Amino acid sequence: MTRWEESAHRVREGLHRRIVGLDDVIEKALICILTRNHALLVGVPGLAKTLLISSLAEVLDLSFARIQFTPDLMPTDITGTEVLAEDREAGGRTFRFLPGPIFKNIILADEINRTPPKTQSALLEAMEERQVTSVGKRYPLPDPFFVLATQNPIDMEGTYPLPVAQLDRFMFRIRIEYPAEQVEHRIARRTSGRAAGAPLTPVLTAGDITDFVAEMAAVTMPPALRERIVAFVRQTRPEEPGAPEFIRDWIAFGASPRAAQALGVAARARALLHGRTTVTDDDVVALAPDIVRHRLVLNYHAVAEGLHAVDVVRQLMADHFGADGHSRTRPHASHS
Repeated sequence: MTRWEESAHRVREGLHRRIVGLDDVIEKALICILTRNHALLVGVPGLAKTLLISSLAEVLDLSFARIQFTPDLMPTDITGTEVLAEDREAGGRTFRFLPGPIFKNIILADEINRTPPKTQSALLEAMEERQVTSVGKRYPLPDPFFVLATQNPIDMEGTYPLPVAQLDRFMFRIRIEYPAEQVEHRIARRTSGRAAGAPLTPVLTAGDITDFVAEMAAVTMPPALRERIVAFVRQTRPEEPGAPEFIRDWIAFGASPRAAQALGVAARARALLHGRTTVTDDDVVALAPDIVRHRLVLNYHAVAEGLHAVDVVRQLMADHFGADGHSRTRPHASHS
C-alpha cells in the first residue's frame, strides 16, 4: 500500500467513527481538498453534510469555521470589517481590520444559496483569488483555503440561484442521497453511542497537502485519454461541430474549459489515492458526472421535459468512455 493509499484509508477510518457510509462522497471531498479546490454538497437536511465537513477539518488538522448563510447576511459578516480602535502607543484612534470567519483553512458555507448576490460576490473573490478586499486593501487568506458549501434542494423560498460563474468555481457538485436501508439501521444504532462525539486523530496536515500536489504532478495521463476528455467537454456545447443531436436539443450553454482542467486534475488525484501513477478511464468515469453537470445550462425544452444535467453527462460519457452501460439513445428524465 502506497503512502497516499494508506492516508486515504486512515482518513476514511477516522471519519467512519462519526459517519456511516458515504465513501464516495468522502473520496471526492478529499480529492477536492488535496487539489486545493472547492466543492458543493447538495442534499436534504439530516444527511450528515455539516458533520462530514467539520470532521474532515479535524482529520486533516486544519482550522475550521461554519458560516450559516441567511438572506440578511452582509459581505462584512463573512470577510471582516474595519473598526475604530484605540492606539495606546501612538495615542489617538486608528482603523484596523478585524478578520471575519472566512479567515480559516476550511469554510463550511452552510445553505449557500440563501444569501443575496452582494454576499455571494464577496465569497466568490475569496474562492477564486484566495483574498479579501476591505476599504481598498487586500488581505490574503490562510493557505490552504477551501470552501465546502451545502445546498438544500427542497426549500426554494427565500433562496438565490448561484451565479453560473460561481458554480464554475466548484470542482465538484456532489449529490448526497438517502442512505440504503442497512446503512440507516447502522445510523440508528449509533445514535445512542459515545463514539460519534469523540475527538478525531489528525491524519494529514497542511504540509502533506503540499506534498500531495507535488507528487500528483508526476502522475501521467495517456495522451489518447486526454484527447477524449477534451472532446467530451467540447461536445457538451451545442454550437460545437459534431456535437450529438441530444446536446443541441437540450443544452443552452455547455461546460467551460475549466471542466476539462478539473477533470484532469481530479483524475490524477484519484489515481494517486488508489496507488497508481497513471490515470485510467475508471478515474474519469468515476468523477465526470459530479464535475461536469453543474457547468451545463439546460434549455427550456429540457426543463419542460423534466430532464436533468446528469442525464446528459452520462449519455455523453457512454459515447466517449462506454460508461455505465447506457445505450446511445436519447437521455431520459431522472432524478439528479
